[in-house]
Amino acid sequence: MTTLTKVQPAPVIDEIARLLTEHYVFPEIAEQLTGVLRRRLAEGAYDVDGAEELARLVTADLQSVNNDQHLRLKHHADPVPPKQMEATLASMRRDFDTSLGGAPRVELLDGGIAVVELAPMLFPLDWAAEPLSAALTLASRAQALIVDLRGNRGGDPDTVAFICSYLLDERTHLNTMYWRDGERSEQSWSLPHVPGARFGGSKPLYVLSSDSTFSAAEELAYDLQQLGRAVVVGEPTRGGAHPCKGWTVHPHLEATVPTGRAINPVSGTNWEGTGVRPDVPCAAAESLDRAHALALARLAGDDRPSPSADRSVKSR
Repeated sequence: MTTLTKVQPAPVIDEIARLLTEHYVFPEIAEQLTGVLRRRLAEGAYDVDGAEELARLVTADLQSVNNDQHLRLKHHADPVPPKQMEATLASMRRDFDTSLGGAPRVELLDGGIAVVELAPMLFPLDWAAEPLSAALTLASRAQALIVDLRGNRGGDPDTVAFICSYLLDERTHLNTMYWRDGERSEQSWSLPHVPGARFGGSKPLYVLSSDSTFSAAEELAYDLQQLGRAVVVGEPTRGGAHPCKGWTVHPHLEATVPTGRAINPVSGTNWEGTGVRPDVPCAAAESLDRAHALALARLAGDDRPSPSADRSVKSR
């Protein structure tokens, strides 16, 4: 464990305060947080046994004002390599190769209902387009589809748009990202054409969620839910809607600071801090069976309203 002789808290806090002031998407919150960190430093709250404990305490304080789950001080047991991005990509690539490109499961259940599991993350689109296209095309002939995001920790927004393109009939505005400088915004739309076959925008669609579903995986669930396209079944998700960047502030410590915020064109807000709230709440372990039963009932002609049929699309 890194000791206090190797990590003095004051320089770490000074650097985090600078990063917040220069980069955090909410300047007014950044000012509040720098005040919290400096006060806690002066009180001796960060005089602890090592870098791991410091990271835990600082993260709690960083999230104390607006519960921004992407705002963190991350501890690394091994020193952060000088070329952190290359190391991160190498680790991501290993996960990609061992998960069939992020689609480790495609299964046909009773009643012609397909399950496509997307895990452990939504990989960069230039990697993932081929395996995702194969998985979604295979599932396109199903009578209903269950997309399992329970073990997905996030990833690439472009991959979110790519997946949505298989689940909609028309090009659709999904999300808008606003950046710290206030002068730039980026809209995300589903694609007019996709490789392979679409599942389409009319057959029953269910999305499974858990308290581990995070970031871009939450966007996928949220976008489809707000469009009225999918019924979300399971647990509230973690609640991280802000894209972030990482900076090394000590050989064992990395500060992640959100530099933008997502705004859904239907709800006018996002899932930050609240998570995506399921239409059909249940334990994550039960959600597949629950979604399967809902799909079977829907296909059997049960005309009772689905959980989303009689609700107006609303902020979550």
